[in-house]
Amino acid sequence: MGAPWLPRRLLVPLLSCAAVLASLSGGPALGAVEAATPGPAAPAAAAAAVTFADEFDGPAGSAVNGGKWQIETGDNVSNHERQYYTAGNGNAALDGQGHLVITARRENPANYQCWYGRCEYTSARLNTAGRFTTTYGRVEARMKIPRGQGMWPAFWMLGNDIGQVGWPASGEIDVMENVGFEPSTVHGTLHGPGYSGSGGIGAGYTLPGGQAFADAFHTFAVDWSPGAITWSVDGAVYQRRTPADLAGRQWVFDKPFFVILNLAVGGYWPGDPDGSTAFPQQLLVDYVRVSTDTGGQPSGGPVTGVGGKCVDVAGAATANGTAVQLYDCNGTAAQRWSVGGDGTIRALGKCLDAASGGTADGTRVQLWDCNGTAAQQWAVPAARDIVNPQANKCLDAAGGSTANGTRLQLWTCTGAANQKWTVTR
Repeated sequence: MGAPWLPRRLLVPLLSCAAVLASLSGGPALGAVEAATPGPAAPAAAAAAVTFADEFDGPAGSAVNGGKWQIETGDNVSNHERQYYTAGNGNAALDGQGHLVITARRENPANYQCWYGRCEYTSARLNTAGRFTTTYGRVEARMKIPRGQGMWPAFWMLGNDIGQVGWPASGEIDVMENVGFEPSTVHGTLHGPGYSGSGGIGAGYTLPGGQAFADAFHTFAVDWSPGAITWSVDGAVYQRRTPADLAGRQWVFDKPFFVILNLAVGGYWPGDPDGSTAFPQQLLVDYVRVSTDTGGQPSGGPVTGVGGKCVDVAGAATANGTAVQLYDCNGTAAQRWSVGGDGTIRALGKCLDAASGGTADGTRVQLWDCNGTAAQQWAVPAARDIVNPQANKCLDAAGGSTANGTRLQLWTCTGAANQKWTVTR
């Protein structure tokens, strides 16, 4: 975001969004970690609880729930956006079909004045400041974004202490931003002291096959835990950020944040609308939900195999490269696995991973940061195999052993007992 600007009529600053985003580096580096017996047992995780939800149910034309959202008004000079954000339900209203519709129009019915003169566009911006904040959890929205040059929809969060420390010291988490000239790409970004505006830390996610995000609803989410934030689109993880990504700069994301939805028109990053841009344009929001789930999949269960032993994270450790092994079932979080709709199998907030993306017989299986690569994709067919499609190989208990500490690996599928697994979902 650019330098913040705070007109008196706004309850929180109107801040512009990130411009130039860093590319996400490649897949995991891999050194196999030798078999290890578990250390102290990790406690079983509690079930995730929903802490905020708005499904936007209500009569067509009605305003948003004022107990959950406040509506900001005014223009925004800091990034040379062109819209005036209006109050009430003029540009933010329910459609009677379970959606919030934020509409950008080429109009100025009330002679609104903007930084550049008489405003040319109206739109809306909502936030939960003073109503709801969260520290950690899963923050997600299902949305259908607008299309066209100059359109700039965003779903993001600001540190609740912004009134005391200012921006960017408050921190900002951009869950999703899109600029109209990139119809197939969205961006997720962190902003903080020393890495704000065009220097934000982030990455983009591009739909395959030239699909446009404006053509259908998509789910945009972050899974946020102490010292780590992971972004996904429709369940596909595309980046994970930790303090190690900041090159010694301050991590300001372990405190309360509030949620923001807006549709901007024009600005330094998207550029202004042109003759190709049709109006009105709409951002449709199916829901916004926040839960206490931080990516650890507490709702999962054990995966049992040969000898009745459980798939276990050695020592309940969360370091990249931690061995995944067989061990006596003990009900701890180190043996609680969740099979995701994105093809991952997760425990302790990380993913089951084929070391170095290997496909050969004997490739070790380990715990690693979720990164969306084929090394972390698994199919769980009815035959009770767990298959890595990239390798076309099965999850295998090495040597057919049932001893505690037996490492798991990839191996050509044989149908043997040491490749059969029972997944408790």
